[in-house]
Amino acid sequence: MSSDNPNASGLPVAVVSDAHLGGKGGDGRDLVGQLDTLSSSNCRFLLLMGDLFQVWLADPRCETSEIRRLLPALEGVRERGVPTVYIEGNRDFFLRRSRYERVFDKVALEHDFELGGVRYLVVHGDGINDRDWRYTFWRRLSKSAASGAMVKVLPGWFVRWQLHYGERTLSRTNFKHKRGLPVEVIRRYGERRLGEGHDVVLLGHFHQAASWQVTGGEVRVFDAWYNDRRLVWLSTP
Repeated sequence: MSSDNPNASGLPVAVVSDAHLGGKGGDGRDLVGQLDTLSSSNCRFLLLMGDLFQVWLADPRCETSEIRRLLPALEGVRERGVPTVYIEGNRDFFLRRSRYERVFDKVALEHDFELGGVRYLVVHGDGINDRDWRYTFWRRLSKSAASGAMVKVLPGWFVRWQLHYGERTLSRTNFKHKRGLPVEVIRRYGERRLGEGHDVVLLGHFHQAASWQVTGGEVRVFDAWYNDRRLVWLSTP
């Protein structure tokens, strides 16, 4: 990922986490307006931390009006010289190697970068509890190559039905963290990843803002975009 702007290294990074467009995030018009303000003169790169839509299954048969509305705005961001990075969330399925991957400069499970001498690691956050074997199993199964191949051969009506069924199932799981932030899990994960040579670990997924100083650096959790409907900016210290 690179920028044509030689002064980009001193610019802030724009962050969007957990917009859930098509759900609590609405139809996406607010976010389109915000993305339209980004250019190579005011933004180093755009960081999308997953779960941009209520569910994003990378199959044209499941393309929603919110997806169709936002994709041109994302393409416009890149046309104005701002690179984009997409971190896959728990509601994103098979984006890599799909027709949607070309909209971004990078689609990955995690991303690291440096800003003002601070080394950041970005992860969505849904898979940080390696002791939750039920979720770990579901995550691997639902995002496996076999599941992706199955989606391609199933009838469109069944894929759409499964998509809505999966969304309802997700809403009844622990993804909404009704009991609050799993602080000890987050701190333990953060300390482990900071030990790999990072200064700050950035997480989304938990839909509320928080931060902790832990052994090795800082762990920061972003609020969901749908809560305050604004871009978050990471600036040099």
